[in-house]
Amino acid sequence: MLKYYNYDVVFQEVPDEVSLAINITNCPNHCPDCHSKHLWEDIGEQLSEDELKRLVEIYRGDITCVLIMGGDASKNEVEALAHYIKHSLNLKVAWYSGRYDKPLNISDFDYLKFGPYLEEKGGLKSADTNQRYYKVVDGELIDQTERFRKR
Repeated sequence: MLKYYNYDVVFQEVPDEVSLAINITNCPNHCPDCHSKHLWEDIGEQLSEDELKRLVEIYRGDITCVLIMGGDASKNEVEALAHYIKHSLNLKVAWYSGRYDKPLNISDFDYLKFGPYLEEKGGLKSADTNQRYYKVVDGELIDQTERFRKR
């Protein structure tokens, strides 16, 4: 069961989008340098389609994207929610995953970020990062990681 701890409207996580970012709990990755270790616990409210619709309706007209932060313990549920968001709620979908394995149906996503946070490598703003950020275009992953770096 997918559970979430909190949510917020964010402007920088997905370039060119105003996103409803939802923090998923029960993270199995336990990255040593994780900034959100409280999300390792199996806590929070269930993120059902009805609950997701309720959250989206709060911000309908203000957001263009739903960003799922985590959910690696329930990849199939993340993929099902992505399909629901894209085809029933008619919003773009982004997923930040601490793993490297991509979804089975990437066409249900518009943006994907893969890779654990490693302090020595830095996040997306670092030229040395191990993380990658992609835009999904016609079922293909287009690397957009450079967009996070200062020019």
